[in-house]
Amino acid sequence: MSNERLEAILAAAYECFTRHGVRRTTMDDIATTAGMSRPAVYQYVRNKDDAYRRLAERLFAGSLAEARRAAATEGVPLEQRLHDVLAAKLELTLKLHRESRHAAELLDTSTKLTGDLAEAYTRELTDLVAAALADAAGPRARSVADVLVALTRGLEADLTDPDLPRQRLRDGVTLLVAGLTHPGAPA
Repeated sequence: MSNERLEAILAAAYECFTRHGVRRTTMDDIATTAGMSRPAVYQYVRNKDDAYRRLAERLFAGSLAEARRAAATEGVPLEQRLHDVLAAKLELTLKLHRESRHAAELLDTSTKLTGDLAEAYTRELTDLVAAALADAAGPRARSVADVLVALTRGLEADLTDPDLPRQRLRDGVTLLVAGLTHPGAPA
């Protein structure tokens, strides 16, 4: 089986899901957009749900790769690294909102189809943040990471002005890092 054909199918699925939403997209839509027959598409994905799940895996993997790059950047202050790791998550959400009026459906993390993927993504992102915080936060690193990831998720609730959550993320990270480095910070 050709990876190029699978890529074409997933690109077509993304286009259809962002245009019509997951529920309204059909396998015929995906096949037509991919320029393939339906039987040819079925050689690569079992059904629409399989295409959606594979697409979600790719989107999460791309965001995590960006977050890993940000976390591994040497010589960058903690505040900037944390911001960049969390911005990878925020930017995925902003991209979907920019490209689709069906973003809420596409991002629904409670679905049976992708809920486990969303949980794994959030857990790995939190692990990256906690690792970046290990020196500055010590034993509190995981708790602080949980707060930062929750902050990022909360910022995704209102995306009417995409610059606002970006600025609030930067401000939140700045405040938290300042609190960690302040000698009177609560234990």
